[in-house]
Formats: sequence, C-alpha cells, structure tokens
Amino acid sequence: MSDSVPSPSGAAGIPAALAALRDETYRRFQIGLLPTVPPETVLGVRTPDLRRLARSLDGAAAAEFLAALPHGQYEENLLHALLLARIWDFDRCLAEVERFLPHVDNWAVCDQLRPAVFARQADRLPPAVDRWLASERPFTVRFGVGMLMCHFLDERFRPEQAARVAALRSGEYYVNMMLAWYFATALAKQYDAALPLVASDALDPWVRARTIQKALESFRVTPEHKAVLRALRAAPDRPARR
Repeated sequence: MSDSVPSPSGAAGIPAALAALRDETYRRFQIGLLPTVPPETVLGVRTPDLRRLARSLDGAAAAEFLAALPHGQYEENLLHALLLARIWDFDRCLAEVERFLPHVDNWAVCDQLRPAVFARQADRLPPAVDRWLASERPFTVRFGVGMLMCHFLDERFRPEQAARVAALRSGEYYVNMMLAWYFATALAKQYDAALPLVASDALDPWVRARTIQKALESFRVTPEHKAVLRALRAAPDRPARR
C-alpha cells in the first residue's frame, strides 16, 4: 500500500496515476478472483490507494471522469464506483448509478458500488430496485439484490421483498451467489420471515443449498437456528420445524 497517491490535475491524468500505483503481486492475486474480467485490463491497485485517489480528485476532475464511459481498465471502474459513493444528491447519484450499471461486468465493482446517499434515503430506492431486479444484465440484478440486503433487512424489511427475491431465477453464478448471500443475511436478521422461504421450494435448489451453507458459517445466526437449518439440509424435502 502506498503512503501517498499521485494527485492528477484532471481526468486525463487518472490512467497515469493508476499505473503508478500498480502492484504486480496484487495484480496476479486479483486476476484469479475475477474470471469475468480480461486480465490485461487489471493493473493491481489496492483498494486503500483507490480510495485515496478518489478523495484527491477535485469536483471538475471527478465529473469529467464519471462522464467518460466506458472505461478501459478494471481499476477505472472501481474508481468510478468509489466516486459515485461520494455523491450526496440522491437524484444525481441515482442517475449516475443507472448510467454506470450497464458497464459493470464483475462482482467486485458491483459490490463496491455502495452510495452513501442510498443508505440515508433508502425509502426512495424501491422503484429503482424494481427496475434492477427486472434487468437482463446479471450484475444489475446482483446490485438490486445487494441494495435490498444492505438497506431493507432491518426496520424497512417487508416480507414481500423477500418473496420477490426468492422468485428470481438466473443461470448466472454471480446472481445466484448474491441470492444466497441475501437469504443467509435474512436468516440472521429476519429469521421468522426467511425460514419458510428457505424451507419450502420457493428458492432455486442451488441457491437454497448455498443459503444454508452460508447461514451455518455465519456468526450472526443463533445456534438454535443453525440446528433447524442442519435438519433442513439433512432432509431437504421435509418442512423444517421451529
């Protein structure tokens, strides 16, 4: 990790600033985690350095960079996600996120995209989430499920949201892994609402199996609830008893 990052004077200097932060060892590690990303587009810049670079950009440089889609490098997309997270106007942030989502082609950029204003004004998100869940783009769907997981499994939770997620069907690995992540988190936070969906045939069988596995590995699921899930895993065709 670098002690400092170069401060480009404008968006045109960002590629050179990223290149100066590359780490070949980290690049090789990253390539192994990103099968959907062309290896030649990965520089190997660590996230703390990307965050410092994002903070170093002035408003004009950030706006110019955000307007320059598509980007050619993986780290440029990560930087884009970090800059979007710093937009505090909800309507502007939402418009920029929706313009960016078609260019998101991997789980890391998708999961890095966590705008702070969405957490502060989550009550305004449901219409957009509905659009994202209906998308044909897998990482847009993953993002939509991620927004429900991050912002709607506590006081904003509604059972119909979980039912909507349970009804999703996808042949995409990274969508299905997010569905399992959502339901494992729901079992920790909204057990009474989530268990009937996991215990029934509401979930895709693969998603159901991964959900139970993730929940059993979670420190947030109680031992009593884990016992129910182990019984459910051992007898998947029989309803769980509480």
